[in-house]
Amino acid sequence: MPKPELESVRKDLESQYRDFQAKKLSLNMARGKPGRDQLRLSAAMLDALNSSSDYRASTGDDCRNYGLPDGLPEMRRLFADMMEVDEKNVIVGGNSSLNMMFDTVSCGMTHGFAGCRPWGKQEHLRFLCPAPGYDRHFAITEYFGFDLITIPMTPEGPDMDAVEQAVKDPAVKGIWCVPKYQNPTGITFSDETVRRFARLKPAAKDFRIFWDNAYCVHDLTDTPDHLLSLWDECRRAGSQELAFYFASTSKITFPGAGVAAMAAAEGNLRDIRKHYFYQTIGPDKLNQLRHVAFLKNIDGVLAQMARHRALIAPKFRAVLAKLDSQLSGKGVAEWTRPRGGYFISVDVMPGCARRVVSLCAGAGVKLTGAGATFPYGKDPRDSNIRIAPTFPPVEELEQAMDLFCISVQLAAAEKLLSRRKSSGSLKARVASSL
Repeated sequence: MPKPELESVRKDLESQYRDFQAKKLSLNMARGKPGRDQLRLSAAMLDALNSSSDYRASTGDDCRNYGLPDGLPEMRRLFADMMEVDEKNVIVGGNSSLNMMFDTVSCGMTHGFAGCRPWGKQEHLRFLCPAPGYDRHFAITEYFGFDLITIPMTPEGPDMDAVEQAVKDPAVKGIWCVPKYQNPTGITFSDETVRRFARLKPAAKDFRIFWDNAYCVHDLTDTPDHLLSLWDECRRAGSQELAFYFASTSKITFPGAGVAAMAAAEGNLRDIRKHYFYQTIGPDKLNQLRHVAFLKNIDGVLAQMARHRALIAPKFRAVLAKLDSQLSGKGVAEWTRPRGGYFISVDVMPGCARRVVSLCAGAGVKLTGAGATFPYGKDPRDSNIRIAPTFPPVEELEQAMDLFCISVQLAAAEKLLSRRKSSGSLKARVASSL
């Protein structure tokens, strides 16, 4: 736009923004939380056990007592089907897969893997972080003192040329992955990307892939993405010990009272079981029993996810409709169109993400912090913003997206006018010196 037209647009956007401030909104789109309507889908699970229950697993073990450190066989089978791994290689834990990931990194730090020295006794530790990615993954390895190495994301998954180059360094000990409907881009790793992961030849014998398949059953369409099984590909490549696998029911039943699980090959399991032996006498088997009674099996899980989809797919459509109608063709933003998962990734004009988040906060809409999807919370382009559509009702979500679109355009107009002012000042200085 010519400068006068751009200034006029900015004034109009400022007026619209002030109107939103006057509404005194208080909306939260900061994290991928299920809405109350989704939580109600699992209410019957709370009644799955009652005073007449015998509280026994299929093994005959009383779930109120100690025992079954790897979890109920029925729960292990359900997670094996979800993660596409062998049932005997599954350990069921508490309510948080993030907790199990933290414990796995902790095990590597204190006791190591594959007979290698503990990570904590090695120097210059590095961990690969595909970005934009999941902030809490990055925070775990930052907490333990790893240097975080950003790996660019592509439409096929992490840049595997960069990964294959990076693992030549023996100080690189692992990589974070959300392989299906990745957080926040929503992409699913291609078959070739999965195969290249299985064929990795890291210099470090104790290098591990942290395969967090958090959204393995979280489809939003009738044509869901298909993720090739890393478990099967590693078996074919003879690299079974290369990966740890994680999943949970956090966004299937109750995020605060779900069930988590991990899987690994036998060598890794020996290390992890020893770690857990000293940490706990066993998981909450009553919660596992409730989940088994409610979900029953993988078919029950898929039926539950269809009910979730009916509630949240309209929210994703509402967000995309606002982005399409208000930002398309203006050159100020690009966004993903996920077919599953919990997020939409928006890239605004470089240098504008923090301003957009600040503008939204100033009018009562809280977003995930700009930069959160990159290691150390630093987006080098200050461009990426993660949208979490699931928690607000649709009518509130539409209000929030109206404000978001105004803020994206206002931040872009401010940026462009600032550039032109700087350019004009430079030209004037050059002219006066001639």
